Amino acid sequence: MGSPTLVGIDVGTTGVKALALSPDGEVLATATHGYPLSTPRPGWAEQDPGDWLRAAESALAEVSAGREIAGIGLSGQMHGLVVLDETGRVIRPAILWNDQRTAFECAEIEERIGLERLIELTGNRALPGFTAPKLLWLRRHEPEGYARIARVMLPKDYVRLGLTGEWAIDASDASGTLLLDVARRDWSAEVLDALELPRDWLPPVLESPAVSGHVTKSPSDTVSLGTPVAAGGGDQPAAAVGVGATRPGTLSVVLGTSGVVLAPLPAYAHDAEARVHAFCHARPDTWQAMGVMLSAAGSLQWLHDTLAKDVPFDALVAEAAAWPPDAEGLLFLPYLAGERTPHADPDARGAFVGLELRHDRGALVRAVLEGVAFGLADSLDLLRALGVEAARARISGGGARSRLWLEIVASVLGVPLELTESEEGSAFGAALLGGVAGGVFRDVDEAVARCVRVTSTVEPNTAWSDAYREAHERYRALYPALRAVRVPG
Repeated sequence: MGSPTLVGIDVGTTGVKALALSPDGEVLATATHGYPLSTPRPGWAEQDPGDWLRAAESALAEVSAGREIAGIGLSGQMHGLVVLDETGRVIRPAILWNDQRTAFECAEIEERIGLERLIELTGNRALPGFTAPKLLWLRRHEPEGYARIARVMLPKDYVRLGLTGEWAIDASDASGTLLLDVARRDWSAEVLDALELPRDWLPPVLESPAVSGHVTKSPSDTVSLGTPVAAGGGDQPAAAVGVGATRPGTLSVVLGTSGVVLAPLPAYAHDAEARVHAFCHARPDTWQAMGVMLSAAGSLQWLHDTLAKDVPFDALVAEAAAWPPDAEGLLFLPYLAGERTPHADPDARGAFVGLELRHDRGALVRAVLEGVAFGLADSLDLLRALGVEAARARISGGGARSRLWLEIVASVLGVPLELTESEEGSAFGAALLGGVAGGVFRDVDEAVARCVRVTSTVEPNTAWSDAYREAHERYRALYPALRAVRVPG
């Protein structure tokens, strides 16, 4: 059968991705199986947990065919609420991370616990996407279903239950429930008592590489019964493992539809206003602080689809390269879908400011690339205020394919950007965690050292530094100025 193979399974919002990995980091196979998203009402987002399990079993069977599987790791979309009754049946469709129905319950949580105390304990304020407000919504609006709850879990943990029969969660994913004492890496009795939620609804909290169970229902002859399954991690913590951002000093920067700046921390620390998220990291005894902007590469996608649908992205970026840094004073505010970091404001709006007759499409593209970079820098500034010292950043996401954009981001952040050999993100990190659980690696550090390889580095362009420093100051002034004149929502 050959050398042992590791498998990572990522339970995403549009589908499950499975990845087979050799012990030296070679991606041997990938498979993706999709499923629908239900939006029964405006602002709602739900899925059938059974779809996740069926997709995971199919993807696992596909990538494991002909291979000896030594360990499996799980990652997945965070925050989604899955509720089971005492017979193990799903009570209702899962309420996902992007569901917006719980504004009232978020206010209730912050009132019951006190905003300052909530942030101190959980590292976050109450946001509609988190798990706890969803439970309170069920209690208020679906009391019959709420009365049947026996177990609460997150999306990837439902897949674990189906594969192993075990009920468990890892500390990184549990951090996104708003029910975890993040410093202690266990459920918060104080929060549960204040919200009147039973502790026995919640699974045991494990560290990400720990063995959470063993396969009891195999979708493939090559996935042996008894194969260990790691506790795994939330999608962003697992992705940080996948690019090797596991120790203080190395950031993970994701330039995807949304943008993320994640910093590993040696000890728990939180922003007093919760402008960045504080979670447990997937590396044991490590924490992370993370800023999230909602429209990163999504901003460039919007510009492309609106003004240049038939123009290749490479051609648009080439037009932007003809303009100097700051595009002669043109700025773009990337708040097309509201914003999370540094302004937790769903009503924030985007803008071009400083347009003149000389500006053409290339100037608009340059302003978008730079505006996203400034948004990422806002997150990094908040992380540095927590004591983060960034020597380098590992960059991933679709936007990382643009050399110009990488040079802009490196120059604005003032940090070299390193690209890694694999672009498989969360599934790659989950496979590394599975390797630790399966005994292929001693720990997460060894897994990263053996499998994560830097292929190139983009250094900051020092000739652009002064222009970007001044432009970023003007960029920061835009949000308060435009908020004062925006149309009431």
